[in-house]
Amino acid sequence: MPAKSRFTRLDAFTKTVEDARIRTTSGGIVTIVSLIVVFWLAWGEWADYRRIVIHPELIVDKGRGERMEIHLNITFPKMPCELLTLDVMDVSGEQQHGVMHGVNKVRLRPQGEGGGVIDVKALSLHSQDDTATHLDPNYCGDCYGAQAPANAVKPGCCSTCDEVREAYAQASWAFGKGEKVEQCQREHYAERLDEQRYEGCRIEGALRVNKVIGNFHLAPGRSFSNGNMHVHDLKNYWESPVERMHSFTHTIHHVRFGPQLPEELHSKLARKALPWTNHHLNPLDDTHQETDDPNFNYMYFVKIVPTSYLPLGWEKKAGSGYKMEDHSSDLGAFGQSIDGSVETHQYSVTMHKRSLAGGDDAAEGHQERQHAKGGIPGVFFAYDISPMKVINREERTKTFTGFLAGLCAIIGGTLTVAAAVDRMAFEGATRLKKMRSKEL
Repeated sequence: MPAKSRFTRLDAFTKTVEDARIRTTSGGIVTIVSLIVVFWLAWGEWADYRRIVIHPELIVDKGRGERMEIHLNITFPKMPCELLTLDVMDVSGEQQHGVMHGVNKVRLRPQGEGGGVIDVKALSLHSQDDTATHLDPNYCGDCYGAQAPANAVKPGCCSTCDEVREAYAQASWAFGKGEKVEQCQREHYAERLDEQRYEGCRIEGALRVNKVIGNFHLAPGRSFSNGNMHVHDLKNYWESPVERMHSFTHTIHHVRFGPQLPEELHSKLARKALPWTNHHLNPLDDTHQETDDPNFNYMYFVKIVPTSYLPLGWEKKAGSGYKMEDHSSDLGAFGQSIDGSVETHQYSVTMHKRSLAGGDDAAEGHQERQHAKGGIPGVFFAYDISPMKVINREERTKTFTGFLAGLCAIIGGTLTVAAAVDRMAFEGATRLKKMRSKEL
């Protein structure tokens, strides 16, 4: 027998001699069942440790000087691209008349011909189609009484029909078809406008705007500011060769504010009936409105809530790569970072529509609802920014230490219960044997 050490008296796990142990059939069955239970519970504990949950948090948005992107794709089957204008304005005083960056105008065939795509034109300043390269290098077009636009190709001159239209818009003058404007006659502007009368248009792309209260709208005619009023030149819109030819029937394929959240987040949240599981959805998507009245106005009042998505382990990569608020980043990349985190926005929307001729909604069963007279036909989106921000943070349900503690609890608890069951079975069998021996 080996010599006893000073730790022998501290041994809490006293051993029994092998000859004093009794092995039973019931004990073997309990052992097998207990091992199965241990493995099953251990697997559940491992799966629970590996499971990632999303915890929503609500904080005050303390961002300053930020901007956001608006992604849109809207089809107007009864509105030619030549007449449609996209404008943006906000309470800071910034206005973007006839937005020309990051947006495409897609000409569509008439509905009777299937509505297929004719061509796509990117709205960029001084596109190659409008440079009039065939003109004499010394040519300086007349602006017909208006001041040449600041973005003219040749300073102080109006070389193209579009530059004359821009000059008229800055002077708050109606332009019409430009019948007596030499540049427009050369470019066949009136003929091109008449050719597109029966066409439709799809506006697709992205805008970058100030993160303040504002609106963007799609309305007919070139826009300009007259004092504190925002005005559109509606002359060509009303002078249609066919009565009620144009209207603002539209289909909103999608409108979102900021980048789309990852698809894997959608799959994680779709399985749970939680009140915030639909935050990745855009309520304006697949909206369709139909009207035959050219003098009609649609208003969408949008309430925007800033939203962050922080994936598991994002803090380890934070600080590397570009910032999510890098205003020099390309359209579409704004709000996304290489660490996987996303800065975007969810929103709710309320719609209102009315005829600009005024009247009530008796046809819809609301005779008490009166509409004001006047305004601009078109589709308007007025957005407001919430001061609160939602953060969706990915986290594990427990730490590795918690997993080990749970695993030990499973093994110890299962074996303790198994030992009690085995002891009860053994004692029961022993007593039955004694009772039978007495009867004999």
